[in-house]
Amino acid sequence: MKVALVCTALLGLLVFALGLNVSMARGAGKAGDYPTNPADSFFKRIRAHGNTAEYAPMLAVLMLIAGERNPAIWVLWVMGIAVACRYLIAAGILMSSSLDKPHPLRFIGALGTYLSGFALCIAVLLTVM
Repeated sequence: MKVALVCTALLGLLVFALGLNVSMARGAGKAGDYPTNPADSFFKRIRAHGNTAEYAPMLAVLMLIAGERNPAIWVLWVMGIAVACRYLIAAGILMSSSLDKPHPLRFIGALGTYLSGFALCIAVLLTVM
């Protein structure tokens, strides 16, 4: 359960840090209306936070459910990979020159999120069967 709790805390930290990043930009006057330019730094901040807020809660729930059921070692690894991928995608969004262009960190983070998310779903299903 300790791994699940640490991973959940790290996901929470990412959500709140990215939210603070958006709020700081608003406070510094760098924000006007909602930007639509994929190269705009404020737009990238918003998308990094939004994307994380879309996936982190479900990953956290799956990790906590799987973690309380004496998970196999592969499940613990998947939890860590999921968290690392969420950090990679956030970094890729923030570091990209424009969100309409591919970025390797975004690709790795997205692929890893989907694969680890599916794996965690399977891990939870296996515990109830």
